[in-house]
Amino acid sequence: MDGLRRGHAVVLGGSIAGTLAARVLADTYSTVTVVDRDVLVDDADPRHAVPQGHHIHALLARGQQILEELFPGLTGALVAEGVPVGDFGTSLSWYFNGQMIEKAETGLVCVAAGRPLLEARLRARVRALPNVTYRERTDIVGLVSATGRITGVRVQGHDAEQPETLAADLVVDATGRGSRTARWLQELGYAAVPEERVKMDLTYTTCDFHGPLSYDPIGDDIALLPVATPAMPRGAIFARLPDRYAVSLTGILGDRPPTDIDGFMEYVKSLPVPDVYKAVRDAEPMGSPQTFRFPASVRRHYEAMPQLPDGLLVIGDAACVFNPVYGQGMTVAAIETTVLAAHVRDGEPQPRAYFRDLAKVIDAPWTMSAGADLGFPGVEGHRTLQTRLGNLYIPRLQAAAVHDGRLSAAFLRSAGLVDPPTALMHPRIIARVLRGGR
Repeated sequence: MDGLRRGHAVVLGGSIAGTLAARVLADTYSTVTVVDRDVLVDDADPRHAVPQGHHIHALLARGQQILEELFPGLTGALVAEGVPVGDFGTSLSWYFNGQMIEKAETGLVCVAAGRPLLEARLRARVRALPNVTYRERTDIVGLVSATGRITGVRVQGHDAEQPETLAADLVVDATGRGSRTARWLQELGYAAVPEERVKMDLTYTTCDFHGPLSYDPIGDDIALLPVATPAMPRGAIFARLPDRYAVSLTGILGDRPPTDIDGFMEYVKSLPVPDVYKAVRDAEPMGSPQTFRFPASVRRHYEAMPQLPDGLLVIGDAACVFNPVYGQGMTVAAIETTVLAAHVRDGEPQPRAYFRDLAKVIDAPWTMSAGADLGFPGVEGHRTLQTRLGNLYIPRLQAAAVHDGRLSAAFLRSAGLVDPPTALMHPRIIARVLRGGR
């Protein structure tokens, strides 16, 4: 423990963001406690508190890079378990408006582990750290404050008669979309946290299928993705996972993919890419389709708060909830972890500086996902000039990429959060788009 500051950090929530936060805090704090209401067994089954865990999750390229830095050898270990791994530009077939963009090597690694398996493997590694403790089956009651500082958190175990206080030098809220930090701050006398919402009324419905398939359009690749667009608003992900095939259907603005198998298959049949239906029409389902509703993306602008207490930070979906269609959540949480690590490394983290830097790394993925959603006329949200221009330009880029692998690679590097969105505005890229591809 030499070189660690003497102190106790408490992480609220033991999912992906909380696990990654605990990992970097363990490098700096003497002890780290992770509090979660669930029993966090390290198996690959979806957790009750994570209803979206049943559905296909994407780990974008930048997320894979950061996880490999934090957990050396992770990708290789997942491959040894049979997890499909490939290049984002060649192992996935991307369709926009029914047309596949040209495949091209990107050098970016796609890891098709699925959310429950990835979460379990990350948590197992963090559990093994000597200064990290998990408090499971424990509810979070509220914050404890004194003289402008959060000094701890009140918790209550499921078998306890009374709450108790966990004293903390730092509390990190990683409780996800249900975060109560904004409400707790108001109860402590702070201003309301400004929020930005984009209401798309999304429904995910997923069904898993036994393999092998009589018709398999994926082969040794990872996934086939008919992406929802304003012209063709029904989307899907058809993926090969370690022990199954899965189809996640998406519908927006009240279009709800059914949960009965006959209705599910009819929805699959309506997709703009017939290969998905041909692949699963005779396949054996592993169970009933599971559904999940997502009413709106929500960004909480903590960086705009006039005053904040010391000793409290927020990370992951507790700060910004992204439309899951774009697969950004886990990767943005990983990027935010690098911000957290930088701010605790050199001393006491300053909330205002931390949230300013957090906002900077959220800006790009929020602009991409919220902007794309606002391309659907019925979606509610603020449309800036930048949003309107983007929704004119990006479809042209995608159409040109059908015949131009360089545009495919540029788009996927930006979508994978490796390159900034501005990279797509490079004069050479714009010229290729205007020519309609090469």
